[in-house]
Amino acid sequence: MRTTLCELLGIEHPIVGFTPSEHVAAAISRAGGLGVLGCVRFNDPAELDAVLDWMDASTGGRPYGVDVVMPARIPAEGAPPDLGRLIPPGHQEFVQQTLVKLGVPPLPDGSPAGDGVLGWLHSVARQHVEVALAHPARLIASALGSPPPDIIARAHVGGMLVAALAGKAEHARRHVAAGVDIVVAQGYEAGGHTGEIASMVLVPEIADAVGAQAPVLAAGGIGCGRQIAAALALGAVGVWMGSAWLTTEEYALSADVATMRAALLAATSSDTVRSRIYSGKPARLLKNRWTEAWAEPGAPPPLPMPLQNLLVSEAHQRLMRSGQPDVVPMPVGQIVGRMNEVRPVAELMSDLLREADETLARLGSLR
Repeated sequence: MRTTLCELLGIEHPIVGFTPSEHVAAAISRAGGLGVLGCVRFNDPAELDAVLDWMDASTGGRPYGVDVVMPARIPAEGAPPDLGRLIPPGHQEFVQQTLVKLGVPPLPDGSPAGDGVLGWLHSVARQHVEVALAHPARLIASALGSPPPDIIARAHVGGMLVAALAGKAEHARRHVAAGVDIVVAQGYEAGGHTGEIASMVLVPEIADAVGAQAPVLAAGGIGCGRQIAAALALGAVGVWMGSAWLTTEEYALSADVATMRAALLAATSSDTVRSRIYSGKPARLLKNRWTEAWAEPGAPPPLPMPLQNLLVSEAHQRLMRSGQPDVVPMPVGQIVGRMNEVRPVAELMSDLLREADETLARLGSLR
């Protein structure tokens, strides 16, 4: 199964896989797709540089990409301690009381706490870009709008393509006008930051709006080959998948992966919620006792990004380490209802391609 995306990116299959795990990203690339490494977890640019060195050596010469959180509009920011003074005491008290109510233990002695916000800052995202430009990444993707013009220009000079996610046709038009090469039409069903329009409606709208100028990828609610075939039928030239890789064998970012997997494997497609409590912007998460606490009467409203990140950063670490699947603070899409087993990336990719080919053949016989 090949589309114009394959020639553009130098890949075998029109499947782009976003993941915060370098091991998953490399496995996706080795399997013929394009693995895209999420950089927001890297507070230290030197750590990202070392991981990309590993990616360079572990992808067998196949292309890969990186994803940064860098909106075109530069937000006001300061050092984390300065930002911390902007968080109302009532919000801090609510978080601490909720952790106690949920029975979440403190972090082990010596564990770093509260620094997870750094990767969400515009200044740190720029450092991520600097690091990526020194590596042979094929694509740089922006999760929150078009990157600034200077970043797009520098990526193009370095031979790198630029992608941006869009939740509306007007977003896609702005991306293309700004010089973005690939538009990712991300439907409401998607995990993480997502908009309000479902994929069935959004993908053809964006394909009609900008498909003649830039390739369009479909994202949101894609986890099987039939859904890939549907995305192509809607006008996309490939798919962008994120949630489906969370239950692959290669995904093991921490010792707490067993708790996360237990939560994901038990969830149905109804067990997600779109909320601002994760980062300050609407994002789809697992619905559980943590998200329900924020929806109770008297709970404070989420703060804007990056203050909400700073507010809940330590809490997220404690929740992930709690050993309690019903409090895991995990972004995931509605496709979680199909994520029912742990298996290697290569096996998942093989099944996606087989079912997509079978579906396209079946549809081709309908005359």
